[in-house]
Amino acid sequence: MKIRRILKRSALALLAVLFAWFQFAYWSSTNDCGRTIPPGAERMKAIRYCEYGPPDDVLKLEQVEKPVPNDDQVLVRVRAVSLRFIDGGMLEGGIGRLVFGLRKPKNTTPGSDFAGTVEAVGRNVTEFKPSDEVFGVRAGCLAEYICVRRNGAIATKPTNVNFEQAASIPTALVALQGLRDTARVKAGQKVLINGASGGVGTFAVQIAKAFGAEVTGVCSTRNLDLVRSLGADHVIDYTKEDFTAGDERYDVIYDLVNNRSFAERRRILKPGGICVLAGVGGSGMHKDTLSNLAGELTAALRSKFGNEKFVVFGVDINKKDLGVLRELTESGKVSPALTKTYPLTETAAAYKYLETGHASGKIAITIE
Repeated sequence: MKIRRILKRSALALLAVLFAWFQFAYWSSTNDCGRTIPPGAERMKAIRYCEYGPPDDVLKLEQVEKPVPNDDQVLVRVRAVSLRFIDGGMLEGGIGRLVFGLRKPKNTTPGSDFAGTVEAVGRNVTEFKPSDEVFGVRAGCLAEYICVRRNGAIATKPTNVNFEQAASIPTALVALQGLRDTARVKAGQKVLINGASGGVGTFAVQIAKAFGAEVTGVCSTRNLDLVRSLGADHVIDYTKEDFTAGDERYDVIYDLVNNRSFAERRRILKPGGICVLAGVGGSGMHKDTLSNLAGELTAALRSKFGNEKFVVFGVDINKKDLGVLRELTESGKVSPALTKTYPLTETAAAYKYLETGHASGKIAITIE
């Protein structure tokens, strides 16, 4: 009885400590929205959100201080930004508060995938020079100018695409690494891509084809022609056919939706096949997000006791693979499926469209 009382008191003490920590972390969570621009500082336009909420309520086009590059940075004049599926979830908060800030967003400018022109470089930068056209990944890029580390995720833009298309390319890192490094796709293999018409899926179709695979894309009726145009050998309309109920077997399932059970997906894998779990369906935080995440983790754990593997995939954002994507784009093997563009003044509309969960291809915002 004495041990039980001690354990109970210890548990209560731990809960009290955690509650106190959460309260402190929550109320100390703040951002720079109250900061004034120093006199004489150069200004620029940027999209900001100081509180969590719907795009129409929280996204504002404001004047902020223009950044100045240090010795190891590149100052980029941003020409276009593309949206990722997670961007909507950043605005709404929800479970994302654990990452983006409990009470208020820590980074008040959204966006991460950009393309633009080098405006200036620090004295230690030799890889780039003013007027170079570049693309890459840098948090908080929905602004006229950003500073990017010389060894950060920035690379020379492919010559055969415009800025809006180039800003869409970094999303393909998820497809490239998931298919090349996790699934190890080889020529002649059969690859099924669930969610083939989305931002990552449209790249996955093309990259799997570039690796020599026979590709089957799963999408809705309205996106059949889009997925075929990207090179898919076969297209399944999920509104009319259950892709897990057929007789075909696949070496790789690249799953961006996670809307089928472990048993259903394992059934259509060849012996020793692999299912790469690379998404949770739709954009932002929606009603199925948490259950889909739980389903991914459960499937990965269950597969440890079988021959077919389910692997949760996480992207590594790096300069080297941006270069690989540039080469694939310039060779014509990959082409960004850019389906909608918005001016900077209509950023809220772009986010609202993204949050419908039914956006096909990529969405870009142009910064004039």
